[in-house]
Order: sequence, then C-alpha cells, then structure tokens
Amino acid sequence: MEKKSAVWFILIAIIVFGVIYATINLTQNVGKTTSTVNMESSAKKLNTLYQNINVKTLNVQRGAVNSDEEKIAVLPDISEYPFVVKPTTDSFITIYASLDKANESEDSWLVQIGNAFNQSNPTINGVPVSVGIRAIPSNLGAEFILSEKYTPDAYMPSSKMYGAMLDTKEKKYSIASESIVKNVSGIVISRSVKNKINQEAGKSDFDAIINSVITSNTLIGYTNPLSNEDGLNFLVALLQTFDGNYLLSDSAMSKLRAYQDKIPYVSYDVLQLQESLKNGTIDGFASNYQAYYTNPSLRNNYDFVPFGYRQDAPVYAIGELSSSKSDILNKFVEYCLNNDNQTKATNMGFNAHQDYAYNVAELDGITVMDAQSAWKKEKNGTSDLTAVFVADISGSMEGSPLLKLKASLNRAATFIDENTNIGLVTFSDTVNIALPIAKFDSAQKSYFSNAVKSMRPGGGTAMFDAIVVAEHLLLEQQSKNPNTRLMMFVLTDGESNRGYGLEDIEEITRGLKIPVYTIGYNLEDEGIEALEAVADINEASTMDADSDNVIYKLESLFNAQM
Repeated sequence: MEKKSAVWFILIAIIVFGVIYATINLTQNVGKTTSTVNMESSAKKLNTLYQNINVKTLNVQRGAVNSDEEKIAVLPDISEYPFVVKPTTDSFITIYASLDKANESEDSWLVQIGNAFNQSNPTINGVPVSVGIRAIPSNLGAEFILSEKYTPDAYMPSSKMYGAMLDTKEKKYSIASESIVKNVSGIVISRSVKNKINQEAGKSDFDAIINSVITSNTLIGYTNPLSNEDGLNFLVALLQTFDGNYLLSDSAMSKLRAYQDKIPYVSYDVLQLQESLKNGTIDGFASNYQAYYTNPSLRNNYDFVPFGYRQDAPVYAIGELSSSKSDILNKFVEYCLNNDNQTKATNMGFNAHQDYAYNVAELDGITVMDAQSAWKKEKNGTSDLTAVFVADISGSMEGSPLLKLKASLNRAATFIDENTNIGLVTFSDTVNIALPIAKFDSAQKSYFSNAVKSMRPGGGTAMFDAIVVAEHLLLEQQSKNPNTRLMMFVLTDGESNRGYGLEDIEEITRGLKIPVYTIGYNLEDEGIEALEAVADINEASTMDADSDNVIYKLESLFNAQM
C-alpha cells in the first residue's frame, strides 16, 4: 500500500511539474510583441553558437592617434568621375552635372543631350566647339569648387542650395540659367499609409506625414544629406517644419532628435531604402519625381508627395570665363531648352509637378552647411550608437587587400564621434576580440589605432564565427545600455571557409535586427554574393573597396551611420 502511495505521489508530482512548466512556457511571452519574442529567441540561439567558438581576447595596447588635420575630407581624384559626354573639339567647356540628370548610362537625359549637341557640329565664330560633362553629385561638385582642387567651367547641381554654398567662400560665379529642366523632391509613400494619414489629419502633405512619424508609427527614411540631393532637401524641409522661423533653433534640434529616435536608420544609398520599403521596414522615403517615374515598381505601387525646394537644375558659370567659353555655355543651355529636348525630358519624368511651389525664402549657403553639421551631430537622436568592426586577417587578405582594409579602418577612425561606442573583432582560423567595446575617446582611439597597426595575415577565414562574436559583444553592450543602437561593419574578401555558415546566422541576425554593412576587398563573384547576402539580412548595404573612390564612399558611409 505504501509503495502504491509513493508511486501515486511521484506521478502527481510529475503532472504538477509538467503543468507548471507548460504554464511558464505559455505565459512567458504574454504582453510581448512579436519583435521582442523574436529578439529574445535569437539571443538565446546566439549564445548557443557563441559557446562553441574559441574566442581569444588580445592584449590591448595604446598606439599613435591621427592628428585632427587628418579629419579634413579626402576628396577623390577627378579621374574617378570620367566624362560621360566626351568633348569632341579642341575648344570646349567642362560641366559638372548632378546624377539625377546625368550618369554613366547613355540613356540619361543630359548625356543624350550632350552627345547630340556635340554630334550637331556646333561652331562659334567659325570655330568647332563641344561640351564635356562629368556626372558628379551636387555636394561633391561644390566641394571640388570650394576647395579649388578642381574647377569646371559650368556647374549644374540639382538645386540652388548648392549654388548658395559657393557664397560661403565668395567663389566667383554667375547664373547662366535659372533652370534647364524641372524636377521636385518628394516622399515615395505606401498608398495605404498615405490614405490613413489623410483620414486622420484631413490631409496627406509633407507636414502631415512628418507629424505622423512623430506621433504615430509611420516610418519615413532618407539618404545621407551630406552626399545626396534629396537627403539634404528632406533635412532642410524637416527642420523648417519643426521651426519656420529658424531651422537651427533649439526647438528644431529637439524635434530632429525625436524624429531620429523614430526611424530605423539613415540610408547610405537609395537602393537600400527601396528594399526597405518593399519589405515593409519603412513606409516611405525621400526621392525625386524623375527617379520615381522611371521606376515602374515604385510608380505602380506607391504615391509621390512633393516637398521642399524645387530641384530645377540651375546652371552656374564658374570663375571668369573667356568670351568663347561663355558663348559655348550659352549655346548649350539654349540647346537644352529647345522644345524637342524639353519634350524628351518630359517623357523621361522631368518637368512634372510644375504647379508645385515651396513658399519659403531661399537659404544662404552658411545656413545650409550649418544644417548639415547639425544633422551630423544629432542624427542618432537621443540614443547613442554602438558599432563593432569585424576585420578579416586571413591569409587570402595578405598584401594589398589588408593594406586597404587598414587604411579603411584608420580613415573611419577620423569620422567617428567620441560618444560612439566602438569595438574591433579580427578573424582568421579563429576569432579575436582585438578591442573590447568602449566610448571612442582619445584612449580608445589610441587602442584602436594600435590594434589596426598590429594586424598580421594568415590562416583560414571564419567570417560567420566572427559575426557571432561581434553580435554577442553588441548584445552585451545593449544589456548595459538598452537605449543604444547596434551596428556592424564587416571588412573581408568574403571567402569564408571555417566554422559556421550563412545558414547558421541568418535567422538569428534577422531576429536581432542588427544591420551588417559589408565592405569587400579583392572580391571574386562568390565573395560578392556572400557579402550581399549578409548585408541583405537587415537591409544594410555592400561596398566594393576596390573601386577607385572607395575612401570617399567610406567617408560618406561612416558620416551617414556614425
């Protein structure tokens, strides 16, 4: 009888334990969002992977820190922006034109017009003339002119804001044309979200959309205003919405921080934003109408809401042009404005929304540049940022790839804010914590510099093990500071041949929502595909470090994110 009682007691205990265990499992996620549950589940899986990696923490020592003088922007060589329209005569003018109307494609409007102009065999006073056009982002064109590193004969930015920048150093110029083609910036936005905003606010213009971001769950992304025309126009319009009297006021800055707290990130490029919109990560992003019109997927599935200053492509004559060069410029402007070429522009998405007007006084160049500086300071909102660099020091990186990688990291160090938390992980066969995460003050910069200098190549490539270790470090930092934003930069040739693979970390990384930017060196096709796959997990971007202007691109990337 006693034995039966004991058995029953054990069975009851097992049943009770089972009920309690089941209840805990069923109720532990009550009240949590799906995102939170996914993050917690991913963190547990990450810890399991981490336990199986042999991680070595290196002895950290101080090294020399780059001087403040090296923080000056490194402008690319003009040869990295070759003529998209080549001059065909000895007498010609050089034009810097923004990418919305001129790019490497022969189908872009200004490239077609420039080639057609040259092929028409124009003459001035019996002398054959032509134009040479370089496709250069508006901000970079202004930097070239202001630095006097390279000076074109004519400058065709997207808007007058860039012309105003030339006044900051009293560069001599004159307006050759107020506009050669019409365009506007705007928000490409989900139709359902736009309709919802319209129902709630009674309108769905720029102000209503921005208010919906601040007060609701609407997410509108934008590109780096230091390097992208639509990103700058968005920033300026945003600040003017926050304070119509003075866009750099304390009130405007406070609201900018609140806005930045809402959005997931500022994008390095438009393609990243398009992918985020497609996947539902954001509800809209800043673009321009011509780009929207020429993308059938955007035009057919999303609406366009104009904002900010018009992007009407003014033309500036730079410096004291000779009479012959002035005549060439005027002749080319006249050619651009003829009916046939304007019809061609209209068919390509330009010259739309001509009734749109932004009734705000034009800004002086100092204010525009101060707005860019303010954004650089406030872009992380009230959060701080934690980033880990993951550097490949395997044998395949020996020589030029590792030298370029070190240069990239040293360059990055000059643009990282001292309030950013930075760590460094290196990998070959094994994974090393070369620099634990800490504020990027003078001491951390010194440690970082020496850690980069000490890198030596050799061994295999355990890239995905290194990503696991970096994510573990990032989560440890977030547990200390829940308000920090997490980010990772992986610098490698992409040829992983040790340890975990993409399939092991993909779901975990997606659940943690840590954007992983990848920078590739000496890339083969398989390496490119691997890095793109990693970056695509959370809609970051991939960069080919072997491109000629990589330092300038890296500067733009780090300015946007750090």
